[in-house]
Amino acid sequence: MTDIQPPYGDLVLPCLNEAEALPWVLQRIPDGWRPLVVDNGSTDGSAEIARAHGATVVHEPRRGFGAACHTGLRAATAELIAFCDCDATLDPGELSRVAAPVREGAADLVLARRRPVTRGAWPMHARAGNRALSRMVRRRTGVRLHDLGPMRVARREPLLELALTDRRSGYPLQIVVLAADAGWRIRETEVDYLPRSGASKVTGTWRGTWQAVRDMRAVLR
Repeated sequence: MTDIQPPYGDLVLPCLNEAEALPWVLQRIPDGWRPLVVDNGSTDGSAEIARAHGATVVHEPRRGFGAACHTGLRAATAELIAFCDCDATLDPGELSRVAAPVREGAADLVLARRRPVTRGAWPMHARAGNRALSRMVRRRTGVRLHDLGPMRVARREPLLELALTDRRSGYPLQIVVLAADAGWRIRETEVDYLPRSGASKVTGTWRGTWQAVRDMRAVLR
């Protein structure tokens, strides 16, 4: 087992108007993880709420999920890095379990496969888009995944060495593709997927879902 003592991880939380969800998310983060909330232009006081709950806040004025994630990655200093949506669909309390294979040296990247707890937690159009992308990833890389889960863990330096360039919705997929090309050991585990707090900015609508799919398909070319 790799000898990493707490605090051993930074949790990157890309954030755009998540004032409703942030308190619950930040209260659920396990000991040993530092929350890095990357504010992507919120107008609802998200940054102030995050600070009030002990998070480190980083600002990224360029809109885009990938822009926020990469700014968080560059701001991180811990050996382990995790990414997680901060809309309360995922429980950060699962983070230590998800991170264990990376921390113990058994994997280089772990993705958390979403397991909906209610029928409405993961809309059918979003599931369909995810399945299509998973098949494309398998054809492109040979990696068999069920989900491009938004909770994921890897080591900071190798992630930076991947030289990620996408700054939109394709960022999570680019991590998987470049990691596979680099010969990383990629594993998948399951986590509960909860109904989100507030309105979805991407997968809550067909238009948003297929825009994300289009961004991600561009990564696979």
